[in-house]
Amino acid sequence: MSQETVYAIASGKGGVGKTTTTVNLGTALAQAGERVAIVDTDLGMANLAGFVSLSADSTTLHDVLADDAPLEDATYEITDDIVAVPSGTGLSEYADISPEGLRDVVSELREEFDYVFLDVGAGISHETVLPLGLADTVILLSTPEPAAVHDAKKTLELTERSGGDVAGLVLTRTRPDSDVSHDEIAARLETPLLATVPEDPSARESVYAGTPLVVYSSEGPAATAYRRLAAQLVGIKVPEPATQTANEGDTTDSEDGTDEADDTDEADAPADSSEADADASDDSSGVDDDADDDSSDGDEDEPTTAEPATGESGNREAAHDDVSSAITEAESDS
Repeated sequence: MSQETVYAIASGKGGVGKTTTTVNLGTALAQAGERVAIVDTDLGMANLAGFVSLSADSTTLHDVLADDAPLEDATYEITDDIVAVPSGTGLSEYADISPEGLRDVVSELREEFDYVFLDVGAGISHETVLPLGLADTVILLSTPEPAAVHDAKKTLELTERSGGDVAGLVLTRTRPDSDVSHDEIAARLETPLLATVPEDPSARESVYAGTPLVVYSSEGPAATAYRRLAAQLVGIKVPEPATQTANEGDTTDSEDGTDEADDTDEADAPADSSEADADASDDSSGVDDDADDDSSDGDEDEPTTAEPATGESGNREAAHDDVSSAITEAESDS
């Protein structure tokens, strides 16, 4: 995938982690010395502005699309080597825009930066479909929940109809005690499973702090998964957190899996869902990007490692049936 430089992060359902994924993949690559731009193409329900200090009269992508400002005026530095192009949050701004202008925006950013990530809005609309066709490839996001998988199926089909290419699926907010097979979800969607991002309470905290998770909680399970995915996508080594490098050889770091981001063999290989879920066994609770869904932040009990209780296989079969039904329904709707 190293020839692809423009990635669209998309899902059919809100609150599954698009903005968090966009910000953290971009930041992880910036930490590796790549020049990155992230763009909030969710023109109706902007979320990226939370990572940029904006005033009421700050220039945004809406101003650019309304031909009221050049792109450079709507470009803000987050940290070294990464900039954000946020959308406006006002309804009046939305009324004046022309989504077709995104073509010129993406073209200009493609020339200036090594990688561009488009944070795509949920649902089906012209401004949602357009980025799917402008990107070199689309990363499909979903949680393991049947409703999210159902909507992911529709987004996948929408991407194909718009002439876009889907790189694969990233499952967010995963748990090691889940009754759903992550590999089977990807198989049912007929797309590769790129990675799983485990639930992590630090994800929601980082959103409210306005700080990328790979900076806010650099050694946490979700941050580790994002660094690994970033390395896998572009085929480069993404640096470990500084504290981890200083403690190299510490068995705690090794067991937590955070040292795997420095392993080029594993960085180039597809992310293994069982490894990513294992990272969450010591620290699990709600991962959330837009801070607008009902995450399970209060549930921080350590998952049990005991033998499955009687009847668990029945629960697993029921969960499988729910996901299968959701995908089948999406197929019949299309």
